[in-house]
Amino acid sequence: MTATIRPVTAQDRADWDRLYAGYAQFYKVEQTAEMRDRVFGWLMDDAHEVNGLLALDGDGVVIGLTHFRPFASPLSAAVKCFLDDLYVDPVARGSGAAQALINAVGDIAQQNGWTVVRWITADDNYRGRGVYDQLATRTMWITYDMATGA
Repeated sequence: MTATIRPVTAQDRADWDRLYAGYAQFYKVEQTAEMRDRVFGWLMDDAHEVNGLLALDGDGVVIGLTHFRPFASPLSAAVKCFLDDLYVDPVARGSGAAQALINAVGDIAQQNGWTVVRWITADDNYRGRGVYDQLATRTMWITYDMATGA
């Protein structure tokens, strides 16, 4: 199957909400409806840095999503792209939707002059990592999170 990739629109709210809630559940992250409202608002705001794409199957059913944004990389004096979220409905895994979403972000990055698309995943996301290893180079970097209390 070849997935069709397109930007998220206001009419996609119910499908996006279903998938994004599934994404949060997959990573065992507590997420409220208010949090999803905020993120969807970002996606609908042309001035906000976060962008979203959806993957649709041959019947037009929304089966996957991704969110991405540019970020400045002072050390390389370049703008790069961070792929924040990637999720494919479990019934559509193995369909090529994940690869299509990542490649679409790569195309957008190239069009915008963003030199790299970067993302992180859980160490135990073996199925996802199998896909990612085919599309990109695993780095040596270890990430840290420091809570700010905000």
